[in-house]
Amino acid sequence: MKILVTGATGYIGKRLIPLLLNDGHTIICPVRDKKRAENYYKDQKKIHLIEADFLDKESLKLLPTKIDAAYYLIHSMSNSAKEFHILEEKCAFNFKRFTETTNIKQVIYLSGITNDTKLSKHLLSRKNVEITLASEKYALTTFKAGIIVGSGSSSFEIIRDLVEKLPAMIAPKWLKTKTQPLAIRDVLSFLHKSLGKKELYNTSHDIFGPEILTYKQMLLQFAEVRKLKRWILTVPVMTPKLSSYWLYFVTSTSYKLASSLVNSMGVEVIGNKSNINSILGVTPMTYKEAVKLAFKKIEQNSIISSWKDSYISSGKLKNYIHKFINVPEYGCFKDYKKRTIKDEEKVLDKIWAIGGETGWYYGTFLWKIRGFLDQFFGGAGLRRGRRHPTELNAGDALDFWRVIYADKEKGKLLLYAEMILPGEAWLEFKIEQNTLYQTATFRPVGIAGRLYWYAVTPFHWFVFNGMISRIAKN
Repeated sequence: MKILVTGATGYIGKRLIPLLLNDGHTIICPVRDKKRAENYYKDQKKIHLIEADFLDKESLKLLPTKIDAAYYLIHSMSNSAKEFHILEEKCAFNFKRFTETTNIKQVIYLSGITNDTKLSKHLLSRKNVEITLASEKYALTTFKAGIIVGSGSSSFEIIRDLVEKLPAMIAPKWLKTKTQPLAIRDVLSFLHKSLGKKELYNTSHDIFGPEILTYKQMLLQFAEVRKLKRWILTVPVMTPKLSSYWLYFVTSTSYKLASSLVNSMGVEVIGNKSNINSILGVTPMTYKEAVKLAFKKIEQNSIISSWKDSYISSGKLKNYIHKFINVPEYGCFKDYKKRTIKDEEKVLDKIWAIGGETGWYYGTFLWKIRGFLDQFFGGAGLRRGRRHPTELNAGDALDFWRVIYADKEKGKLLLYAEMILPGEAWLEFKIEQNTLYQTATFRPVGIAGRLYWYAVTPFHWFVFNGMISRIAKN
């Protein structure tokens, strides 16, 4: 079968596509940034990447019309709480208009459980997208999931941050809200096994785990798995805004995403029972089993996808990383350094391990201060870390940087700053003829940008000098 998969570089898409490839299907992936997607799907002959944006209906003309089925996995196209629902509906409308011109028989859509009478803006948007996608030209199969638990998922990482950082918590009352968490492995089973199932055409099913838990119970059970003792006191006086700040400062989420999550967490996410488990032969695992499985993946360094690698995790929306691959030369300040090296392979390994748990090799306390200031002003700070301790691909989040270019064979790594800045910044590492070149480039915006550069120049001298010396040292 020829299958169109939207959201191919997203958390669900990157995990679903390998399952479809194993079945021998040909995958068509419309992506907003082909350069980024190519890093994820190297040497895959049955994957066709086509640059297209569902916000731009004209770009969809490049997509083939001979398609048998499609997965609609587009969610929250913007990190602005005021406009994301409008963009989601526009994407769904353009997707529907395109697919109605194809030979497609089935569209499979992953949504959220929307049974509560009072829905958050986020869940209401999911419901409206389902209505928009319905068509007489193809069959729509909708799965509505609650909290998804898996290595790299936003809910898993937020709970992990709260449990592992806070021995005791004074938490908002929404921790008493009930939900039915579902393991990512079970979500993928539902999506995978429903392909081509005619009995599921034009049906909608809630999919959920076997337990009804409050968020407080989820935190405490998570702590049990991690063998940690935690105390939680819920208070009724914490406003949604205070709750958002609480999540933002304690966890690795951006403030805008924290705000959206808080609004959703006040809504009970309880699914309606159906026979979908027996139809597809899926027996969802318990919450504790899902947490244990997630940590097995983490311990094996086999996290396939992470929400932190989404552009939305920075609090800035950078849809096209290739736009930043050409570092500007004019109107910029540069900090340029080089060192002679003896062992290129060892130096490359150090560069590819930079950030996250490894740190930045020199002036750790200064990096931490810069990360704290960035977080204080609404940025990502150093909280995102990195997905894998030694692997880097274009599009990956790396603390408060974004990987723009990563080619170990060519000896080049280019990072783009996603911290709060009065301008734009790049950091490049390059090895040529036994010489390591390290270049920090800053393009200021206005007087504030220039004053910022002059203010941090003394710190740059220490940090960048020390960093390249440590990296080049054998």
